[in-house]
Amino acid sequence: MFTPLIDRALAAPAASAAPAAFHEPRSVMLPPRLSLASCVRGHIVRRTVGLPLAPEQRANHFPASLLCAIHWFFEGEAEVLRRGDQAVRESTPRLCVIGPHRVPVVSHNPGAVDALMVALTPMAVEALTGVSMADLVDRVLPFEQVFDAEWQAMARAVFDAPDDADRIRVVEDFLEPRWLGLRDQSIPRATRYRFWAENLALRAAQSGVGSSLRQVERRIKRWTGQPPRDLRRMLRAEESFYRCVAAYQRGEVDWATAALDSGYADQAHLCREVRRITGLSPAALLAAIEREESFWIYRLDP
Repeated sequence: MFTPLIDRALAAPAASAAPAAFHEPRSVMLPPRLSLASCVRGHIVRRTVGLPLAPEQRANHFPASLLCAIHWFFEGEAEVLRRGDQAVRESTPRLCVIGPHRVPVVSHNPGAVDALMVALTPMAVEALTGVSMADLVDRVLPFEQVFDAEWQAMARAVFDAPDDADRIRVVEDFLEPRWLGLRDQSIPRATRYRFWAENLALRAAQSGVGSSLRQVERRIKRWTGQPPRDLRRMLRAEESFYRCVAAYQRGEVDWATAALDSGYADQAHLCREVRRITGLSPAALLAAIEREESFWIYRLDP
């Protein structure tokens, strides 16, 4: 259950087969170094080169997300087809920055791709670059439009690296000394995505002169590009998603119980939130994750 088509194609190699080569199909999220855990959510490798996929399997369904990402296409390309309920036709640059998205997104690869996406927390991006999150929300921008010459040199070095491990090493060697100098000031004691988000309210209350609720909310929106209410909704949805996936795999999904356990008012509330973030009902989403290659992003281990 929840085995992507790429993994099925590779599931039964011949006994004499050599170890998996760099250029074989791959869909995986790789964890960052511990020193970067509060900066980098993960490194997502997506490679469909050599895999016979039907056109509909070359779609990519992404949920709404609080995260930013740097995206490299080493081979192939993508076009954004839908952002929430809006149909669009936006070509994705070969090297781009993806901002936090308040709505689900559907893109399409016309052919095979070899790509790397480095997912970053918004506060880390702002602390490292000074870029305002409000300028990135719901946008995909050329990398050079957002980052300076040092970052651009790093990005070019990633293009020149020979394999996934070296590509990630280039990124992390660049980020680590810069992040360690800012980490304690920017996100004290926050070592993961969830803890980063939970720490925002405390930091906002302790920052600046005023500490009224309205001032705290304004600071959080300035740091992340989204209001605290939306952050809480996405965090709750993420935790609910992994809880429901585990229950689904055991054959024990009870949507009413799942809703209450996740802090929703009722099952209808859960369904509305899942549809808002993913574009599908919970049941339809779980079925799509199991059957459709285009929902590969949901199958990656966090």
